[in-house]
Amino acid sequence: MGRDVSEGAFTRDDRVRYRQKVRRCLDVFALMLDDFGFDADRPMTGLEIELNLVDSAAEPAMRNEEILADIADPLFQTELGQFNLELNAEPRLIEGTGFADYEHDLHGSLSRADERAARSDAKIVLVGILPTLTEGHLVEDNLSTNERYRVLNDQIVGARGEDIELDIRGVEQLRTHTDSIAPEAACTSLQFHLQVAPDSFADYWNASQAIAGVQVAVGANSPFLYGRQLWAETRIALFQQATDTRPDELKAQGVRPRVWFGERWITSIFDLFEENVRYFPPLLPICEDEDPVEVLHAGGVPKLGELRLHNGTVYRWNRPVYDIMNGRPHLRVENRVLPAGPTVVDMLANAAFY
Repeated sequence: MGRDVSEGAFTRDDRVRYRQKVRRCLDVFALMLDDFGFDADRPMTGLEIELNLVDSAAEPAMRNEEILADIADPLFQTELGQFNLELNAEPRLIEGTGFADYEHDLHGSLSRADERAARSDAKIVLVGILPTLTEGHLVEDNLSTNERYRVLNDQIVGARGEDIELDIRGVEQLRTHTDSIAPEAACTSLQFHLQVAPDSFADYWNASQAIAGVQVAVGANSPFLYGRQLWAETRIALFQQATDTRPDELKAQGVRPRVWFGERWITSIFDLFEENVRYFPPLLPICEDEDPVEVLHAGGVPKLGELRLHNGTVYRWNRPVYDIMNGRPHLRVENRVLPAGPTVVDMLANAAFY
């Protein structure tokens, strides 16, 4: 969920209005898929990399706000924990020298960020889960100061109605409870964005689903959490459990988790957005002023803000994305299964495989 929010005390009317608006957006999206001109002439790619900040003892450094201010680069943003940053690489075509260009730009951006971090007695580490994290680090007080994270935390914990249980059984077992979503901050990921045309979206998304297990097997680098050796890629289990809004009774009934792989092949991107609306209660019922029907009838490009916000709180491992760039709408597959790191070359090898 990449947008800023400040609302936190939502009313019943807010939720009713938002539900109606999301469904209105979904209807408009269906009309757009039938006959709207989506940008697909030169399909771009993108990379998002979540980073860890550590001090001289390799302990997490809770300094992202001051380091981000020193970096002063819009490609870098906050992430959930105060020891996290996110780097959004410039989108590009991958034909020709695309991967080499990514490598050059990522090395440059990370070097500059590491230099700025050093001024705050910190450095950047690329890994899916920082092995030195403890339960004492992953607490609500160490969430980033951006209000959107506090609101999201309150809504997820409130929807669950009780502490969140972490129960991960691998080489060793970890079983503990948390009263916030802070453990999710341990999951630092590498996310690939692939722009596709509406009529080929289903093929690309289905293929992404088919290779997800192989991707994780090739890229796994997160075996440790809280000093225990768990899964080869513990991030997968941790992310699902740390954001789970379901108490045990709803799990037993088969209610879907918000971190979701899916359960079927699709024939259209609409299938995924429609599933979001059908299966997942809204977490952040924030309405915008836009009437998407009026915008569409006037020949404009609807932002579909409520539908996009809702989609951003359903954490599919392969997420559908509707976005607008330079006044033209486009569709992307966002592949979210891999951990960050351990090197730029590793990440680009994984990108090339994908």
